[in-house]
Amino acid sequence: MRILRNLPFLAFFIVCSFSGIKAHSQTSKINIIQDPKFETLLNEKRKINSSITVNDKYKVQIFYGTSEDSKKTLSQFKKEFKSLDGTIIYSNPNYKVWVGTFKTRIEAEKNYKEILKKYPTALLIRPNK
Repeated sequence: MRILRNLPFLAFFIVCSFSGIKAHSQTSKINIIQDPKFETLLNEKRKINSSITVNDKYKVQIFYGTSEDSKKTLSQFKKEFKSLDGTIIYSNPNYKVWVGTFKTRIEAEKNYKEILKKYPTALLIRPNK
């Protein structure tokens, strides 16, 4: 009987305790200590990512295959076509060799015809990011 008289008081005390814990946990602050080089590295990564814009230009894909073969193809291409730049893109599980950065399709097609003579499997593409 005596426990039943104290039950409302006990329930009120439990509810207030849990609400106090919840309110206290939302006001805590976390301090993160990190190496200053991390911020520098992150800024460099942002610069690199912003400079890689591929979706508004035309490119020619001259190779699709393994890493070693793509490196050989790119170095051979750079010897033959010195005026055009090339890059290797990883697309799981293979590598692609993209060359040129052409603003217009007409410019891309003109270079594509020249590249096609040496690389018959070349494709004219407009890659998406």
